[in-house]
Amino acid sequence: MRILVTGGAGFIGSNAVDFLVEKGFEVNVIDDLSRGFKKLLNKKAVFFEGSFGDKKVLVKALEGVEAVIHFASFIYPEESIKKPAEYYKNNVVNTVVLLEEMRKRKINKMVFSSSCSVYGEPKSIPVKETNPLNPITPYGETKKVIEKILELYFHSFGIKSICLRYFNPFGPKELHKPEIHAIPNFIKAVLQDKPIKVFGDGNQIRDFIFVEDLAKAHVLALNKLDEIGFDVFNVGSGKGNSVNQCIKTIFDLLGKKTEIIFLAERKGDPKKLVAETAKIESRLNWKPETDFELGLKKTIEFFKEIN
Repeated sequence: MRILVTGGAGFIGSNAVDFLVEKGFEVNVIDDLSRGFKKLLNKKAVFFEGSFGDKKVLVKALEGVEAVIHFASFIYPEESIKKPAEYYKNNVVNTVVLLEEMRKRKINKMVFSSSCSVYGEPKSIPVKETNPLNPITPYGETKKVIEKILELYFHSFGIKSICLRYFNPFGPKELHKPEIHAIPNFIKAVLQDKPIKVFGDGNQIRDFIFVEDLAKAHVLALNKLDEIGFDVFNVGSGKGNSVNQCIKTIFDLLGKKTEIIFLAERKGDPKKLVAETAKIESRLNWKPETDFELGLKKTIEFFKEIN
């Protein structure tokens, strides 16, 4: 079975491609490399350089494909506040272009990379899939809109899709430019003996999920599409760690500390996010296999190698 992975040169996409190849899938990757890295590409994947909204490249990338795993997206909440139009065009409009090209070719399966940002500031913890969707940034709103579009394309055209609402992924291959995520920034700062910068007081609670476990969730979702049709699932550990706890664990694992500088809170950052994972555990038979400390160890080893 040949799968098209959009954004397959990015952090989560490249990890998913590695897992797909390991499981015997044939993989096409489309990525414009504006925010991805060619060095992260799996050598067994067929690479098409270009935007997933560029029909000329997309048509070639879809040849022989039976399903799509859709990661390609602008992902910075704070940037989306400053550039909402760019986020709507890239994330939403280009996804419709992709769906239309899939429809023409009778490709009727998609796993979509959604986000816990669709919930905004949750009123109850842990966050269930039935919680109200109240995104507080244009980025989160684009994910919410795409989920609704996918539901409509299922009912209208039979394109089956599963939306996976990630909580806080971390792990090897996270090389965003600029890097806004806590764990890679913390690890790099300690390795380079530089201060750690924390937005807020560090008491924010996050549900960190290791990227290799997240990659497995996509394959399980792919295998359940015929049975499920359309649905949404949280993907998290179901456990919360504060930012300060995360820093302490990194210090302990590296055996050294560095200065911590506390900055003003960042716009669009909820105080607490922890997933309720009962639904994905029962429907997709998925559970995280990597505990937080082991995941940090693997992530630290990756950054040591490239530091």
